[in-house]
Amino acid sequence: MNLSIDGRGITLYNGSGIGTYTANLLKELIAIDKKNKYTIFWAGNNYDEFKGPNTNIVLTSKKHGMFYENFYHPNYLQNNDIDLHHIPQNGIGLSKDYPVPCVVTIHDLIPYIMPETCGKGYLTRFLKDMPYIIENSKGIFTVSEYSKKDILKFFPNFPEDKIFVTPLAANSSFYPMEKCICNKFLKDKYDIDFPFILYIGGFSSRKNVRELIISFKDIYSTLKSKYKLVLCGSIKDEGEKLKQFCKELGVEDNVIFTGFVPDEDLPYFYNGCSLFVYPSLYEGFGLPPLEAMSCKAPVITSNSTSIPEVTKDCALLIDPFSKDELSSSILQVLTSSSLSQELSEKGYENSKTFTWTKTAELTLKAYETIYNSINTN
Repeated sequence: MNLSIDGRGITLYNGSGIGTYTANLLKELIAIDKKNKYTIFWAGNNYDEFKGPNTNIVLTSKKHGMFYENFYHPNYLQNNDIDLHHIPQNGIGLSKDYPVPCVVTIHDLIPYIMPETCGKGYLTRFLKDMPYIIENSKGIFTVSEYSKKDILKFFPNFPEDKIFVTPLAANSSFYPMEKCICNKFLKDKYDIDFPFILYIGGFSSRKNVRELIISFKDIYSTLKSKYKLVLCGSIKDEGEKLKQFCKELGVEDNVIFTGFVPDEDLPYFYNGCSLFVYPSLYEGFGLPPLEAMSCKAPVITSNSTSIPEVTKDCALLIDPFSKDELSSSILQVLTSSSLSQELSEKGYENSKTFTWTKTAELTLKAYETIYNSINTN
């Protein structure tokens, strides 16, 4: 097959789930598949690791996206005998002018389910474009069985056998490290020299961080050690509201907002924490709990949407709408070394069942199924 992939999301969405997914999928496909050819549409620099005997890098711009999606990409595909084109960023950019069969990755349908948690511009485009994307895709990749059910719920006419579940994985940089090394790094760079509960992610209301702060306030004074709550993520508008909320609660000295943390620093936080908590209300997959498990951090997370698919019974699963349950679970883990150790070990073993190689293998098998289906009809 002569395959092409819109790889612009690797740089345009760097640090996001879409960017991480696209980069890791491409790296593994190139590594395991020596039979097929890959054309990669790229924006920006830093593409050397994607160069190889089976790849062709086509440079585009970080600007003028509509031009590339509506004119440049379709013309290139038509003139270069591409058999199948893959758009990983929720299919955004699939126009009526694409002359070859297209497949898309739809990570979730959050704009349909929790529109109040999305930015206005993204929400408007997603709701406008998604029906066309679904209708004109020859196949859909998604990251969990839960997301697959959501797609079929909102688009029941799409063939179920053309939706392929390809779960995500934690990067190889997430692994158990010596606590003393992590503690020194966190002290030197972030002035963190105390035991802490950790959250990593965005601050949209969907992430439920407000309830985590309330739960922490309710129990921190009863803990023997002086734990603090460390929240890692870009502050922006919602984060600023949460910082103000901490002041109103009188816990601003015990809740630490780090701001944006680069990817290479995240393993130190996961390894250095006493507990990782992720009380999200909705996830298409939920990568941070898996990253935490890969670092042997005990995990408390939600019992809803896709998250139990990822954590299985290797995390303490709570009702994210129950503040009392979240508070008591945090207290339970921090006061029981045996439970903390059990979650740490079980979570780590579970994390090893998710690999980007497996994601790529499932994707490649689906490419072949879709291609064969097209060419036998």
